[in-house]
Amino acid sequence: MLPEPDAELCRSLAADFTDAGFQAEAVREAWGAIADDAVGRGLRSPAVRALEGRDDPLAVLARLLVLGLPQSVARVDAALPRTAAAGLGALGLGQIDDGIFVPTALIRPQSFADERGAGMWWIASDLDEAALGGQLPEDHVLGVGGASLTLAGLQLPRPARRALDVGTGCGIQALRARHDAGEVVATDISEHALRFTRMNALINGVDGIDTRAGSLFGPVAGERFDRIVSNPPFVITPRIDGVPAYEYRDGGMAGDDLVAAFVRGVGAHLEPGGVAQLLGNWETQGARAGLDRVREWVEAADIPLDAWIVERESLDPLAYAELWVRDGGTAPGSADYTALVDAWLEDFDARDVSSIGFGYILLRRPAAGAPTLARYEILTHAIAGCLGAHVADALDAHDRLRELDDEALAASVLVVAPDVTEARHHVPGHEDPSVIELRQGAGFARSMSVDPALAALVGASDGDLTVGALIAAIAELLDVGVDKLRADLMPRVRELLFTGFLTFGAITSGEAPD
Repeated sequence: MLPEPDAELCRSLAADFTDAGFQAEAVREAWGAIADDAVGRGLRSPAVRALEGRDDPLAVLARLLVLGLPQSVARVDAALPRTAAAGLGALGLGQIDDGIFVPTALIRPQSFADERGAGMWWIASDLDEAALGGQLPEDHVLGVGGASLTLAGLQLPRPARRALDVGTGCGIQALRARHDAGEVVATDISEHALRFTRMNALINGVDGIDTRAGSLFGPVAGERFDRIVSNPPFVITPRIDGVPAYEYRDGGMAGDDLVAAFVRGVGAHLEPGGVAQLLGNWETQGARAGLDRVREWVEAADIPLDAWIVERESLDPLAYAELWVRDGGTAPGSADYTALVDAWLEDFDARDVSSIGFGYILLRRPAAGAPTLARYEILTHAIAGCLGAHVADALDAHDRLRELDDEALAASVLVVAPDVTEARHHVPGHEDPSVIELRQGAGFARSMSVDPALAALVGASDGDLTVGALIAAIAELLDVGVDKLRADLMPRVRELLFTGFLTFGAITSGEAPD
C-alpha cells in the first residue's frame, strides 16, 4: 500500500513535471501517433523504440512513469531535480535497487477538455498489466480509462455546493467534480485507492476533497449532496472460488445487484434538485429487457426520482465474458482463460441472461412534486466530445417545457441549433425527397427522419416567427387543417427541444396566432 502522500514532495513533483514539459501532448508527440495508440492497447515496444537514445527529462519520465520501465537513478535525479529518485521512493512510487529506480506505480499526464477549455491532470495509479507483465492483483487501482473519461465528460458543468464521488479509485471523478463543487467527498472501499486520490489531488494542486473509506453510501450516512457521480465496480462477475474479484471493477454482488442497489438508494443522499450520474451494466433476463429492469429499479427507489437512461452498447454473454477475462490480464488460449470464460457463461445461464447492456444513468431528485422525466433509450452510434453541457441543456429544456402548455409553446420563438444539418434523399427521377433527415453534429449526434411539415418548421425557426405562426403558414402551404397539424407537430417540437435540435429564443406575450 502507498504511504500517506507528503504534500511538500507532491508539490515538488508537480514543479518538476512542469519544468520537464511532462504533458500528454508532449509525450504523444515524442513517440508518435502509432506508438501512442499501441500504448493504449498495452503494447510498449513502439514507444520504447521511438524514445531510444533520448535522455532528456521528458523521455526519461515517459519511460519511467507512463510505460513503467526502470531507469537509472542518475537519469531520474536529472529529470526531477527537486524531487529526485529518493523523493519518488518516499512517495511510494518505486524503489532503488543497485543504482536503478524501479517504478511501482504510474503517473500519466491526462489532457481533458470541457466547456471552460483544455486542461490537464497528472494521474497516479498502480502499474498496469503491460508493466506488470501478467495478471493484475485484485486490489489494483486503475488509472484513467475510456469509461472514466466518458463519465468525467458527462458531469454537469453547473455550480454545486457539495458533490460526492462513490468508488473514487484514482480520484479522476472527484477532480472533475471539484471544478464545479465547493466541496467534494470521495469514497472507496480501498484505503490504497484513497491514498492515490489524495496524492493526485496534491500533485494537481486541488483542495476541498474529503476522502472516506467504506462501501456505497455507508461513509455518508445521513448526508445529502447536490451532485453524486460514480463509476462503480459494475462488472458482472461470477461469485465463485477461483474467479478473481477486482476491487476496481467487481462489486461483490450477484449479477447487476450493485447498480440496482445504487439506483434504489441514491435518492436519500440527493438534495432536492440534486443529480446523480453513473455508469452501469444491466442484464436482460428471460423476457425482461435490461432497460425495463432498470426502470423497475428506479420505480422501486426509496425516493421518487427523475430518470434518463441511455444504453450505449449490448454484448452477448460470451463476448462479455471474454472482454472482462482479458481485462484481468488472462491471455486467450490458456487453460485459465477457458475456465474463467466457462464460469462466466455458467453464471449467466443460471439467471437466464441473454445480453448485458452498458450505459449512462442520470437520476434527479425533483425539487418539488413528483418525477416528470422517465426516458429510457438506446443510442449505440459513435459519439464524440464531452456531453455534460448538452445533458444540462436537455434537463433545462425539460423543465421549461414542463411549465409550457401547447398554447404557451405555440407563442414561443425557436431557433435551430447551429450544429444541425439537413439531408434529403431522392429516388432518381423524383422531384420530392423520399427521406428528409435532420442530423446533429454535437451532443448525442442524433439523426431523425422528419416529414415535410416538421422539416419546414425547423428550417424556418430562425428566431423571428412564433411556433404558432409557422404552423399556420405551413398548414396553408400544405393545404391541411391548422389544428390537426398543430396537434401532430407539437409533441415532436417538444422532442426536438429536449434533444437539442431546437432551442428557445424569446417568448412572446399574448396568445399564439392561428
